[in-house]
Amino acid sequence: MTATVLDERLVTLRDAAREWGAEFRGAGAGLDTDPDAVGEHLDLGGVRALAAMLVPAEYGGAGLRLGGHRFHGMTAIERAVVLEELARGDAGLMLASPGASMSGVLVDVLADREQKEWFYGRLLERPTWTFFALTEPDRGSDATALETALKTSPDGGPHRLDGRKKYVGNAARAALGVVFARTGPGPLGVTAVLVDTTDPGFHAEPLESLGLRAARICELTLDGVAVPPERVLGRDRSPARRGMWACVQTFNRLRPGVAAIAVGIAAAAHDYVPAGLGGLDKTGRDRLDELGRRIDGVRHLVHLSAIEVDADGSRGHLASAAKAEACRLAEEATLEACRFFGPRARWDHPVLDKLVRDARGVEFMEGAGNIQKLTVFQGLVAGKVGRGDPFPAHAAGSSTGGSSCG
Repeated sequence: MTATVLDERLVTLRDAAREWGAEFRGAGAGLDTDPDAVGEHLDLGGVRALAAMLVPAEYGGAGLRLGGHRFHGMTAIERAVVLEELARGDAGLMLASPGASMSGVLVDVLADREQKEWFYGRLLERPTWTFFALTEPDRGSDATALETALKTSPDGGPHRLDGRKKYVGNAARAALGVVFARTGPGPLGVTAVLVDTTDPGFHAEPLESLGLRAARICELTLDGVAVPPERVLGRDRSPARRGMWACVQTFNRLRPGVAAIAVGIAAAAHDYVPAGLGGLDKTGRDRLDELGRRIDGVRHLVHLSAIEVDADGSRGHLASAAKAEACRLAEEATLEACRFFGPRARWDHPVLDKLVRDARGVEFMEGAGNIQKLTVFQGLVAGKVGRGDPFPAHAAGSSTGGSSCG
């Protein structure tokens, strides 16, 4: 029996998400060639679910009512359960769907009540896309190296936001989002602001991409965008509890979900093999079963990491390990699936070709593997990760068919 940490409530959520994911399969292929067609799929159950997630009940969020339970997606474990199943259907459509997404996690961590009312109120009006802008050209996602600047007006008016961001999902279709910028030197000089994309000076240009095309990954130009003081996140907190601290907290909470997306892509490749071949000999069945056991093991690791982050948002070491391991799994599983079909697999089976491309794209979301390994190493050095923890070598080592990312 596959180990699981999901209770009856989460199993109910998973089963519903699995049905939504099945609807995503047909729609995803078309979005790979025409990303702007995402508006044609707003009535799909999974798209509606993503639009409803990350809006708390106290701010008007209705959430999802399933089997006598209500879900708002405010926990990492709920998001991991949903995102895996939707990515198993199509990761591109899942990422292209409207909703609070990454910005919503940061708003939950850092925003005050007035800011939350503004942000969530916009999301409740209609299906609304959001964006999360941290990465910069030639700087990556290193927040300490940011050059985007937020300058205070000498007359006490709106702040001025100038700079460039890159690899920002959904920015060209978003109505609002979050931008990280620098107000001064050092780590305490980093802050995050809420931005309305209709404001003058904001421009998003879609980039060509091989994988996850539906997400419309963009480059941003911020040329004198006016930011009212009330849209500076963490304005009521000390500098030590604003930009960098919030960035770490947010990524800790997001990474189990990204890892779940990778597991979903791996599971989709695993599903396709018997469906595409129609039958397997004993050797083929053994190979497929081994891949299935590895997927089960990494899924369990992802769920453990989500539960740990929900218990303590500062403990993101297991989430980093899960993200690195899951992304490696996705790439290896999709390529392994291709081997069942021979050297023309990606040419003859467009579904597999798309899965391979999408799997590679997930590697670069919320930090590539080397960043995750560095986070795990820092946890080891600081004594926050030890032999008694549910670390990947113990939690998933025998079931993943390989060593952990650490």
